Amino acid sequence: MNLTLKVWRQKNARSTGKMETYEVKGISPDSSFLEMMDELNNDLIEKGEDPVAFDHDCREGICGSCSMHINGEAHGPDRLVTTCQLHMRKFNDGDTIYIEPWRAKPFPVIKDLVVDRTAFDRIIQSGGFVSVNTSGNTTDANAIPIEKENADKAFDAATCIGCGACVAACKNASAMLFVSAKVSQLALLPQGQVEREERVLNMVDQMDDEGFGNCSNTGACEVQCPKGISLDNIARMNREYAAAMAAKGEK
Repeated sequence: MNLTLKVWRQKNARSTGKMETYEVKGISPDSSFLEMMDELNNDLIEKGEDPVAFDHDCREGICGSCSMHINGEAHGPDRLVTTCQLHMRKFNDGDTIYIEPWRAKPFPVIKDLVVDRTAFDRIIQSGGFVSVNTSGNTTDANAIPIEKENADKAFDAATCIGCGACVAACKNASAMLFVSAKVSQLALLPQGQVEREERVLNMVDQMDDEGFGNCSNTGACEVQCPKGISLDNIARMNREYAAAMAAKGEK
């Protein structure tokens, strides 16, 4: 496959970026998108040019670090896959592909396609944990009965990898799908009951402090989430938040 790539190049967070055009040739349709990017960078390095900076780690759809906008879609045109799982056979020979970083104020561009997603880390630090003792004397997990329905919902929420596609897909740069998945994961399990009210209040407050917008009610986040996180989690988070606020008012 021979392709024309329009790639966002930005030297650092303070500089002004712009789209640069590159031609790549002989790309296998069975290669992944990141392998195609590797080919581009090999060509740039051989020419003595600066390779395109992009995040990647596991390349197995688990870490979520390979986040980028491809032809205006988070993680590209395929569904339920990360960029590292996207194959070039999803494109046609001769295509022009536009590749950009996430566009959201809380995700400032560090360089080229790399953005700073530590805002998500700070949201997790504000409440996305449990305080049960895990120092070697924990009770066997099977000794704590959990309804199958709740266990399944908690597991589905736990599959969120925090890639930020939900933010990138939302016209308001909302992080509610991410935050609601983390709130739901713990609110549905017995181990998460200790900080249940405090957790949702703190995580929502931190989300707002980071500058993420409100839910746009368009559902784009669910469509472009590589793990299929359901909008039901946002509804659950809103109920959890309302209940926590009511309980706070009674104390």
